[in-house]
Amino acid sequence: MDWHQSEDMLCIFGTGDLGRSLGLRLLQSGYRVVYGSRRPHSCGPLPPGAQVMNHVAAARSSSLIFICVHREHYGFLETLAPHLEEKVLVDLSNNLKKDVYPEANATYLQRLVPKATVVKGFNTLSAWALQNGLLAGKQVFLCGNSAEAKRAAADVATKLGLTVLDKGSLSAAREIEDFPLRLFPEWRLPLCVAVGLTAFFFFYLLIRDVIYAYVEQEKDISYRIMISLANKVFPIVSLIMLSLCYLPGVIAAFLQLYRGTKYKRFPDWLDRWMLCRKQMGLVALGFAFLHAIYTFVIPIRYSVRHKLISRMKENKTTPFYFDNTEAWGTDSFYVLGITGFFLYVLLALTSLPSVGGSLSWREFTFIQSKLGHLTLFICTAHGYVYGWNKFLKLSTYKWYTPPGYMLCLIVPSVVLVLKLLLLLPCVDRTLTRIRQGWERNQSKETVGDNKATNL
Repeated sequence: MDWHQSEDMLCIFGTGDLGRSLGLRLLQSGYRVVYGSRRPHSCGPLPPGAQVMNHVAAARSSSLIFICVHREHYGFLETLAPHLEEKVLVDLSNNLKKDVYPEANATYLQRLVPKATVVKGFNTLSAWALQNGLLAGKQVFLCGNSAEAKRAAADVATKLGLTVLDKGSLSAAREIEDFPLRLFPEWRLPLCVAVGLTAFFFFYLLIRDVIYAYVEQEKDISYRIMISLANKVFPIVSLIMLSLCYLPGVIAAFLQLYRGTKYKRFPDWLDRWMLCRKQMGLVALGFAFLHAIYTFVIPIRYSVRHKLISRMKENKTTPFYFDNTEAWGTDSFYVLGITGFFLYVLLALTSLPSVGGSLSWREFTFIQSKLGHLTLFICTAHGYVYGWNKFLKLSTYKWYTPPGYMLCLIVPSVVLVLKLLLLLPCVDRTLTRIRQGWERNQSKETVGDNKATNL
């Protein structure tokens, strides 16, 4: 049977928020919509232009029906089974928890109406997104046992501006139904890394600064934990997270050069890492923003004001020496920090779909790659300028441990050096020779093993 609608009439069972929002979007896309309801005359406000009938009449009017009701209310569909023969039923239902039922909702629906063709899909869309038209670029998953039925549902999704991903047969319905229950799946790795780095550097600096001063100098500076210590941790984590955003791209480039092709799949860990680079960058921006706010707060702290007043009283008669080199270093430090933060925000803005969608691919790549590496370079320089005259001082290494800003410069420095190597024309030839040498060694070992076996 041809399930493509020659008259563009679509049916929706369910007049709740999801059903009304879907109907509104379908009407705006040029379809005619009819609702099936148990109480056609008292089912509440529906989108202007939509018709409402009882379930039997609505089912007869269209061969493609969207099921926007909860699984608990599927019973009426079983009584409508004779009127749903050879119809396509698109199941939009979700569950509140995983594994609530022994089988997927779509599988259960197919069992209730065996002569209809069930397609699972559209369940990852929210009523809010449908109402506000936030569908451009969104991905929907479809699965079903009929390729023609899935094609009919996919045509509707494409007309709504959605991207369709076919997940295969109806056996994938449970996987699709579990998608909306995931809690920030793409944010888990970045957040775990950020929490781990924050905890490590917080306790590391707590030992180096606060506990060291208490043990070695008998000074209680625990008040610094709230502002000073936190303001050291935030930029450290931000810079490392930003470098981790660009490190997988560098690793992938060297891996492609080593393999001699860009058509082989990356390892799973690298794939997963690359897929969450945007989230890592946004987390890095969050920590940079906290660093900026805390820096503005520092001058109004009691301890800082007390120190300034004390110094002024001590230097009433003695002129305070002006260090020109120190002035240059301080100004350079602040300029690099402000510029780096500005580029941070620019990168974050272009990652928004509404902004990125207005850019060409070349413009988007230029901002995210070229300006991204420039941001990493400036922020790394910001760290180096901060410690330019402290690297060789023994007093910097309390209990023989390097300060936190030195440790945080390792990863971004490695990323920048590797990126610089990729820009050199000789790198491709060098890596090719390394790969060829490794292959020759492997072949020699294989020949040696074969000879040993023959002996």
